[in-house]
Amino acid sequence: MMRFKGQVAAHKFAESPLLQMRLPPWRSRLMALLILGSFGVLIGRAFYLQTLNTDFLQEKGESRYRRDIEISASRGRIADRHGDVLAISTPMKSIWAIPPATTLTSVQARQLAALLETDVKQLTQKLDTDKTFVFLRRQIPPAVADQVAALKLPGIGQDKEYRRFYPTGEMTAHMVGFTGVDDKGLEGVELAFHRQLLGQPGSRSVIKDRRGQIVEDVGSIKPPQDGKEIRLALDSKIQYLAYSHLKQAIADNNAKAGGVVVLDVRTGEILALANWPTYNPNNREGLSGSQLRNRAVTDTFEPGSTLKPFTIALGIEAGKIRSDTIINCAPGRLTIGNATISDAHPHGALSVAEVIQKSSNVGAAKIAAMLPSQKMWQMFDDVGFGQVPRLGFPGEVSGRVRSWKNWRPIEQATMAYGHGISVSLIQLARAYTAFARDGDVLPLSLTQVESSTPSGVAVFSPKTAREVRSMLEMAVLPGGTAPKAQIPGYRVAGKTGTAHKLVGGRYANKYVSSFVGFAPASDPRLIVAVMIDEPSAGKHYGGDVAAPVFASVMGSSLRTLGIAPDVPLVVAQSPKAPTPKARL
Repeated sequence: MMRFKGQVAAHKFAESPLLQMRLPPWRSRLMALLILGSFGVLIGRAFYLQTLNTDFLQEKGESRYRRDIEISASRGRIADRHGDVLAISTPMKSIWAIPPATTLTSVQARQLAALLETDVKQLTQKLDTDKTFVFLRRQIPPAVADQVAALKLPGIGQDKEYRRFYPTGEMTAHMVGFTGVDDKGLEGVELAFHRQLLGQPGSRSVIKDRRGQIVEDVGSIKPPQDGKEIRLALDSKIQYLAYSHLKQAIADNNAKAGGVVVLDVRTGEILALANWPTYNPNNREGLSGSQLRNRAVTDTFEPGSTLKPFTIALGIEAGKIRSDTIINCAPGRLTIGNATISDAHPHGALSVAEVIQKSSNVGAAKIAAMLPSQKMWQMFDDVGFGQVPRLGFPGEVSGRVRSWKNWRPIEQATMAYGHGISVSLIQLARAYTAFARDGDVLPLSLTQVESSTPSGVAVFSPKTAREVRSMLEMAVLPGGTAPKAQIPGYRVAGKTGTAHKLVGGRYANKYVSSFVGFAPASDPRLIVAVMIDEPSAGKHYGGDVAAPVFASVMGSSLRTLGIAPDVPLVVAQSPKAPTPKARL
């Protein structure tokens, strides 16, 4: 009875007007249809994306796990004119980490640190960072990289890269230069021809998991293009001769530094360029700025008497003098204003040829006084002094030649014998092509010259060049300043230079000794320029310090190239001095 009454009460409660649905029945049916339709749209969209058009989802997925990895291109080789390798890239590996995904036990950390030749503390510091990528070690041997891979450490990966190797080491260091850890050229030819050597890297696509491990190689997108090989004009055999004889001369004369340049007279090619001190490009630990300096290109010095032939050539061109014109050099001193010019050894009356042979400062100064300063400046400019050589070498310098408008008489006089003007060794060697050839100065080239007869800039007439060439031969004969430059079997022409060094704006008791010459004088093939900085073993004249280096390098180079002798194998004798015809 009680149960029945409860059911009746509930029924009456359900029929309460307050609980009755006031919405029309069609609206509920509409809502049901809309919900079903929405589910249908979602199902259709899912079917479209996953069955008919999968590109969208694949793109989104790949954006999270697919990566394009750069494939390094091998840097181009550097070779000498005969194809002997001077620089080559060897395959290496770089070890990297994704710190957030790298969790190492103490044992694993010690194993990895030992393989990377570091300590656990440094390794931990590299991994304890907010960065998403760090290099742990660059350019390690592939065998070591394989041992790292065998550890199967989470978040640790490796990539292929290249390390530069220089087979000739310190012998060609200043010529070839070197690259940094990122394979960019930093010095020498490596920097000068960086774009050609670098090549174009390629790329490939891979799928990586959350730990950064490659789980699938999708394929290559762009194959790498290796760099171009650079074939230099340098001859490794001649380079070795220049380097070894220079090194010995530095030791024998207890000198601070030095340089040697060897040029091909016919093409302007640089066959050798050596400096001391030097360095080993394969191991640059503890490298100093002194070792890095390519002195033949970046350093300037007052060339001293090696400039006298240019003053005399200009005097001949201007018709002011001839080789037999007499210049009164007594008493070995010449006062201009408040300054006095002196000869190393007093001379009396000398012919112009003997001014070269005896290297008279007074004679050269008197000849310069006959010449317009503008013409003299123009001649210096034409042979390349005061201009960057434009070889492409880093650090090339122009030297110093002041404007002729500001010259005082004493300055013009001292420039006549190579003081008050500064040049680099490479500039001085190039300028001498005017005398080794028929008066024209050739542009220089680091690489092989395709044309066998390149054109130069005419500075002197062929007649003047040949006349000065004969005078330069006298300087090497007995009675001249450089008999130690003689080479048995070859006629040699050249000029010594000895100049005080400027220290703190004043001339100190320190010297730069030099010699520039060419051979065979009958048909010049090579120019060799030598500079020895601060010899301190008791000798400092160019004829005693630099001339012997010239003879060793030139003689060996001529024989290496198979250039035939032009005189019998006897010591040359001094010819008779020209008969005086005029006195000035």
